[in-house]
Formats: sequence, C-alpha cells, structure tokens
Amino acid sequence: MIHCAITGAAGRMGCAIVKAIAVNQFTRLSGALEREDSTFLNKDAGDVAGGERAGVRITPDISVAFKNADVIIDFSVPECAMNVLDEAVKLKKPVVMGTTGFSHHQRDAIKEVSLKLPLVLSPNMSIGVNLLFKLAQMTSEILGRDYDVEIIEAHHRHKKDAPSGTAARLAEVVAGALNRDIERVAVYERKGIIGERTPDEIGIQSIRAGDIVGDHTVMFAAMGERIELTHKASSRETFAAGAVRAALWVNGKQPGLYDMLDVLGLKG
Repeated sequence: MIHCAITGAAGRMGCAIVKAIAVNQFTRLSGALEREDSTFLNKDAGDVAGGERAGVRITPDISVAFKNADVIIDFSVPECAMNVLDEAVKLKKPVVMGTTGFSHHQRDAIKEVSLKLPLVLSPNMSIGVNLLFKLAQMTSEILGRDYDVEIIEAHHRHKKDAPSGTAARLAEVVAGALNRDIERVAVYERKGIIGERTPDEIGIQSIRAGDIVGDHTVMFAAMGERIELTHKASSRETFAAGAVRAALWVNGKQPGLYDMLDVLGLKG
C-alpha cells in the first residue's frame, strides 16, 4: 500500500486525485495540504472531494501533511510547488508534480532537486496526452520541414497560465524532432500586418472559455493536405488516474527527473 499526500486538496485537480486514490486498491490518502486562507481547512478531504470520507483532514501545515506519505503529489502553483520540493528533500520523499508555469530559474532548481530524489514532472498526466507527445514526435520526424506546424489549446475560463504546460511541451517535442530551438521559433500571437509565415516557426495559440477541461491539437499543414492530431479531455479523472499511476511507479525509484513517458514505458 502506497500512502500519498496531495497539495491543493480542495482544488479541482486535488479533489479528483483524492477520489482516484480512494478507488485504487494500492493507494491510500495520508495527507492533504491547502493554503492558510482556505475555507476547507480541518474538513475531511474525502468529504470535500465529494466522495467517501478519507479520514484525513485538510491542513495548512506542510510538515503535518507530508509526515506519513510515501509519495507526494503536487498540483498547485509554481511558488507553492517549490516549497513542496524543499520539504520533500528534507523528508527524502519522491514527488509526482503536475504543476505548470515554472520560470527558467525554477526549472533549474527542479533539476537540482531531482539529483536528490525521484521526481516525475509532467505538464499532463493523461495517458492519452502522453501518447499524443509520442505521436507528435514521430509525425514531425516523418514529415520534416515540408509541413507548417501549429498548436492550438483550449481550457476553461479559470486557467491562469497560457499557453498550457501541455501545449508548451508539445511545442518542445516538435521543435526537438525538427532540430529547432523553440525559444527562437515559437509564435504565440499574430495580429496586424505580420508578413508571411516563416518556414521554421511553430505557432502556439490559446483559447479560454467556459468549462473546457482541456483540448490540444497539433496541426501539420502543407500545400494540398493537413494532418491533425487531437486530444480532448472530458473529465479531470483521466489526469488524476495518471497521477496515481505515476505515484505507484516512482515509489522506490532512484533519484532522477522522470516524466510520464518513463511511467508508461514510451521513452525511446
């Protein structure tokens, strides 16, 4: 039995993960963390998630939340996530992290942490999305420079960062397969008289509307045809199930920076 502590326990993803932990026969919730001003403090995490009682009360105390955990699962914001990693290093506990929006400095700090403990870092824990990463890589390698690449993502109105971490990762995957520097070729907005599209640019466009859970499309377009790879999530359950799968996988692993392709055996 793997005991899991989660951050953002009262959030959308936190609640989905609480439920996913409860239905998995190999996992059990051991801690639930929320910010100090949360209205859900001291409430049972299972009740807050709308499922069965978990016997774990939501706390703002990170040391209490992580004390009995085998694995820490973090879906929060970058500032909170860095505090989570600091505490994980002290406790020598592996981490599954789905937080997005990290700065370059924070990413460097994450790499340093991964030298001390096993860390699964992925902008999207969905099995289908990680298959999309692999398919985008393969398609880019096959089609090469003859096809323009555009990435379109859509999320709910409450999402705070753009583009999504998944879209950013898709862009990195495509750029890597085409031997391009994503920092130089990414185009995030088009307006006005911008001139013709350059051969190497990779467009990344964001839509925010309603309650869209998460849609991602990678478009490969040439004269006469268009290929589109699309993943649409209709529920956060798919991300939560992937996070629990990653928690089971990372427990007992050697220190290192892993992703969901490692978890799913899709590397290479």
